[in-house]
Amino acid sequence: MLDFERHYGTSILPARPYHPQDKAKVESAVQIVERWIMARLRHQPFASVHEVNNAIMPLLKQLNERPFQKLPGSRVSTFEALDAPALLPLPLQRYEMAHFKTVKAHIDYHVEVEGHRYSVPHALVGQVLEARITPGAIEILHRGQRLASMCATVDAAVSVLF
Repeated sequence: MLDFERHYGTSILPARPYHPQDKAKVESAVQIVERWIMARLRHQPFASVHEVNNAIMPLLKQLNERPFQKLPGSRVSTFEALDAPALLPLPLQRYEMAHFKTVKAHIDYHVEVEGHRYSVPHALVGQVLEARITPGAIEILHRGQRLASMCATVDAAVSVLF
């Protein structure tokens, strides 16, 4: 989870278990969507998801532009004032699910990951390191900093030291 957060530059704050009062705003928003959009479309037959999306879009636009009852503005104006300025572009590369494994640098300056040996700087002999394994690459990390990155394909075992 921490790796996912770092990749997208965000943080995840789950609601506390057994505290339904934390979830009131979300439940209220779901109820509003059910009343304003789903209730209006409940008797319409749709042949595809594309048709459903086309029917939802104008209703969603109306709902988001509708003024709040007790606050100034609307959902759109609140988003533009608070959230839009804080948004960052998505990273160029998609997130890859990773498996982490704790490895130790042996006396011959190598670590073993899934039956393969990879070299690390000699200063790290005896240190506990972390291997980040994805379908495309294997990275060796020391205290969260990347030491080496290797292509995970069988044909090319190219090591790049940083």
